[in-house]
Amino acid sequence: MSVPAAFLGVILIWSTTPLAIQWSSEGAGFLFGVAARMWLGALVCVLFMVLLRLPLPRHRAALHTYLVAGLGIFGAMSCVYWSAQFIPSGLISVLYGLTPMVTGVLASWWLEERAFSPARLLGMLAGLGGLAVIFGRDAGQQQLAVAGMLGVLASVVLHSLSSVWVKRIGADVPAFAVTGGGLLVAAPLFLVSWLLFDGRAPAALAPRAAYAILYLGLVGSVVGFVLFYYVLRRMAASRIALITLVTPVLALALGHVLNGEALEAQVWLGAALILAGLGVHQWGDRLLPRERRRRPVPDEI
Repeated sequence: MSVPAAFLGVILIWSTTPLAIQWSSEGAGFLFGVAARMWLGALVCVLFMVLLRLPLPRHRAALHTYLVAGLGIFGAMSCVYWSAQFIPSGLISVLYGLTPMVTGVLASWWLEERAFSPARLLGMLAGLGGLAVIFGRDAGQQQLAVAGMLGVLASVVLHSLSSVWVKRIGADVPAFAVTGGGLLVAAPLFLVSWLLFDGRAPAALAPRAAYAILYLGLVGSVVGFVLFYYVLRRMAASRIALITLVTPVLALALGHVLNGEALEAQVWLGAALILAGLGVHQWGDRLLPRERRRRPVPDEI
């Protein structure tokens, strides 16, 4: 598989995921929506592995990888599904734009990837400035909106932590196996959460909610995670998170066109600061002048 093609696929899937998450919870509750999505994704993934005779490695490093990936899926998705009740889908994607910075900090700690330099610190400050602008939009108006934004930030941290941890383990496990193993860990946890805190199955699902769950279960959970873990094995962890450099703009546009979400000036300003920070964070070092000092060549004797 082409790495650029897989990279583009993840961008397209992640751009549509926040809106599909909101639609999947209509009339059913967010716990039912996420549990149904993950169980559908796990069953489809296992079915594909059986039909294609793809192995599910069970050595120690592989099991460790499945556990970390599954806990990351459970934690990150639980937070973002809960938050989707209170904030627009486009804003979810904008806040997820902070993923490269969080991933870069964690990668510098665990993977010894270079994450701190004047340009990268400037990018982080711009991102934090964008975050402050967005939080200022609702700080004095809606406590639930602020709580929703905090929930998305928690999801960002959990997703980044899981990605870097999987990268650190470095198990030689195919992307499909990482996805299948991770979903097999996460799906029972979502079922238990739904039974404990909700436990009510909807009498009937709205067509849009049903289609959204199908899309998230088949494309968002299986195809998206397979492409993500495929790219994760072949690129630096801090570069993979650049996917979120593009998805906020696409998600904002989709939320406005398909869901009637208002495009407020403060959200666009905050998004612009975050995206500018990401650009500086990633490419700023290349633009800074470098002093090239040549050592004097000793005279020949």
